[in-house]
Amino acid sequence: MIRLVECVPNFSEGRRKEVLDQIVAEITSVSTVVLLDKEMDSDHNRAVVTFVCPPEDAVEACFRGYKKAAELIDMQTHKGEHPRMGATDVCPFIPLSDFTEAEAIELAHQLGKRIGEELQIPVYLYESAATRPERVNLADVRKGEYEGIRDEIEVNPERKPDFGPSKMNLKSGATAIGVRFPLVAFNVYLDTDRVSIARKIANAVRFAKGGYRFVKAMGFSIKERNLAQVSMNLVNYTQTPVFRVFESIKSEATRYGVNVLSSEIIGLVPQQALLDVADFYLRLENFTPNQVLEEKMRRAGVGGKAATSNFYDEVASKSPTPGGGSVAASAGVLAAALSAMVCRLTIGKKKYVEVEKDMERLRDKSENLRAELTEMIKKDGEAFDKLMASRKLPKDTEDDIRKRNAEIFNATKGAALIPLETAQMALRVMELTKEVAEKGNVNSISDAGVSALMAKAAIEGAIYNVKINISGFEDKEFVDKMKFEIRILQEKSDILAGEIKGIVESKM
Repeated sequence: MIRLVECVPNFSEGRRKEVLDQIVAEITSVSTVVLLDKEMDSDHNRAVVTFVCPPEDAVEACFRGYKKAAELIDMQTHKGEHPRMGATDVCPFIPLSDFTEAEAIELAHQLGKRIGEELQIPVYLYESAATRPERVNLADVRKGEYEGIRDEIEVNPERKPDFGPSKMNLKSGATAIGVRFPLVAFNVYLDTDRVSIARKIANAVRFAKGGYRFVKAMGFSIKERNLAQVSMNLVNYTQTPVFRVFESIKSEATRYGVNVLSSEIIGLVPQQALLDVADFYLRLENFTPNQVLEEKMRRAGVGGKAATSNFYDEVASKSPTPGGGSVAASAGVLAAALSAMVCRLTIGKKKYVEVEKDMERLRDKSENLRAELTEMIKKDGEAFDKLMASRKLPKDTEDDIRKRNAEIFNATKGAALIPLETAQMALRVMELTKEVAEKGNVNSISDAGVSALMAKAAIEGAIYNVKINISGFEDKEFVDKMKFEIRILQEKSDILAGEIKGIVESKM
């Protein structure tokens, strides 16, 4: 069995995507890291990143994320709804396959020591890694948040960190590193903007106020949606299941004359937590996880094709999505990936020490574009599906027809703008690839060449999708603008393609 640990660092940045992308690029620069999820919340001004890797690489991957966050996030100006104390606010280790809690605690100590010594950030150990009982609960560790710890850390012995200086790092703040059971980050939205009600409901279910043993809850105002939210961490879903908390919130909401509008799960959730919800609401008899098709296949050792194989199968199916736009984006992903690979095959080589900083910069930019183009694979399909859905809207009355035409108009614009964005990203990949070809490891020059070819294919394929969506479109100003954009893209990419081909072939 492969030994794995899950890491879920939380960063105090939920509004600048480019910052999170750079942090994630640092984490995933450790080759064994598998990124599972990344989510940002603007109101909370917080991001949650989830990845898995072998235990021996976990400390290095986390440290790189911490270091980049310390460079890019300034806690002196940070504001958000979620409690926070540092640029990397918390970083729990979660033991997975063939890896024990005791071993995870050792990782927490190793990471804490490095963060404290090399980055001069105060480190507090919490949950199973805590060195004293009063620090088991993260809320107790983070009490007073950044400002409170800043004001007390030098004068209050109770605030002495486990690692690092007994002095606040004013820019990066402090951090908590721990070991815990897989939790469920669960939010419930109420059909009111009265945050006082959300706080009362949160107090009713949270353990600290006499509620459920494994629930941490707070009430927030989500200004972007003009709604109140009960935000929770269910720290042991087997002892306090999701459905029980949800039913309690519904009951408490009724007391105050409001209703539950919706709920959401942040990050990843264990399969069993959702199966327990299905079992409760469907009143299933004698149900077991072995009745889940995918679980049965997994246990039988079948159906484990790679995600790329599934994508190819979906493209080959009779479904119109994913189609040419998604395939164009995937070509861009491969181009960016090859560019990043050449950078990594150059970094650390004595022969290329003079360009190492350049290659690190190019690697990071390539990884950011790879992530963005991966999103475009999904977005292209969604845009097409939205367009098809708009054409199926009713047209029984004049009002129906007016609404349908407006939806078709907007969806058509979206379906054209998405591949245009894909082409623009792929052009940026080509620009990076040219520099990679000029400065990178000559032994990988053919890979740089293939990167350029894939990026060019992504541009041309995306342009086809722009053209077909603006064909016959009534908004002449929009059509003219799109035609101008794609002409510029083609001219620039033609020039770049010739330049890169010349560089590649001169070095082969």
